[in-house]
Amino acid sequence: MTGHRLVVWYNTRCPVCNAGIDWQRNKLLAAVRAGHISFKDINEQPDALASYGVSLDDIRRRLHATDESGGLIVGADVAVAMWRLTPGQGWLAALFGNRLMLPVTRFAYDRFADALFAWNKRKGRW
Repeated sequence: MTGHRLVVWYNTRCPVCNAGIDWQRNKLLAAVRAGHISFKDINEQPDALASYGVSLDDIRRRLHATDESGGLIVGADVAVAMWRLTPGQGWLAALFGNRLMLPVTRFAYDRFADALFAWNKRKGRW
């Protein structure tokens, strides 16, 4: 476990997103307790990433995170960053986050995120 501080912003009103983050948080319990990673509901602080030019809908569409240097991480790159911190999931980060696969990973993530966002919008999950 590194000293890397990752703050992940996600939409708790999306049942798929919420379940996925709950599952990941449980796998990262030691890292959460140590302060290496935290998870925040964007619905509680809708303007949290406004200084980055990120809208509430942007965060409802894709995971967003900030790292310890204040850098913004978006989409599939957030998943890769979480896998790097998760015991037993480093192989996922190596497989889907390497320089050859990362463009494919980003493309697939973005298409899934777009479909999920549209579904949530139709269901009125705001």
